[in-house]
Amino acid sequence: MNSDLEVIFLGVNDAGMRVYEWLCERDDVFVRSLLTTEDQLSVIPEVKPDYVVSCGYRHIVPEEILNVPTEGCLNLHPAYLPYNRGANPNVWSIVEGTPAGVTLHYMDPGVDTGDIIARREVQNDFSDTGKDLYERLEDAQVNLFQEVWPRVVGGDITPSEQDLSEGTSHQTSEFDTLCRLEPDETVRVKDFLDRLRALTFPPYDNAKIEVNGETYYVEIDIKRE
Repeated sequence: MNSDLEVIFLGVNDAGMRVYEWLCERDDVFVRSLLTTEDQLSVIPEVKPDYVVSCGYRHIVPEEILNVPTEGCLNLHPAYLPYNRGANPNVWSIVEGTPAGVTLHYMDPGVDTGDIIARREVQNDFSDTGKDLYERLEDAQVNLFQEVWPRVVGGDITPSEQDLSEGTSHQTSEFDTLCRLEPDETVRVKDFLDRLRALTFPPYDNAKIEVNGETYYVEIDIKRE
């Protein structure tokens, strides 16, 4: 294994920081920078690292940057790709009943569309809130990366192309629409409970309804018997 691998890390959330710190502790890696904003991406052509690793980074990386690392750009996404590409995958797994999970994949110019290196399904129970599943996905991302990284740098992987025709994708605007509850809408009970539990993520106020000119925020707590 190459002891001089240079990595630039892109990330900002809790899972990203945990992966970043794990890489920093390894003897086979020199993490040159931790980048969190778009304007910092100019560092990558200057350094020309072996790898770029992303987890929790909130910006699209331009193709000219993706082409710089000699060994490629890797991203950890909290979804079982090709399902739930894009924003809020924990929410949509609950709302749409798609598989929940995590994926390590190569980055390409699309949003979470690159070849899959490894992925793992994560349990999604009816009593889960969006926050419960989010935290479980964070742990699974860290565990998956720690297990797969030695195989990546050792050349012991066979990436697979995503079948995007079978997948799903969501934007932040769809989440905003999901949060607005209409007083007169007709829903199936199970679907509505799934929606409410997906949007329950304390301390954030997500699901909201306007009644008699007043706005109310809604959370739900489902307990197993």
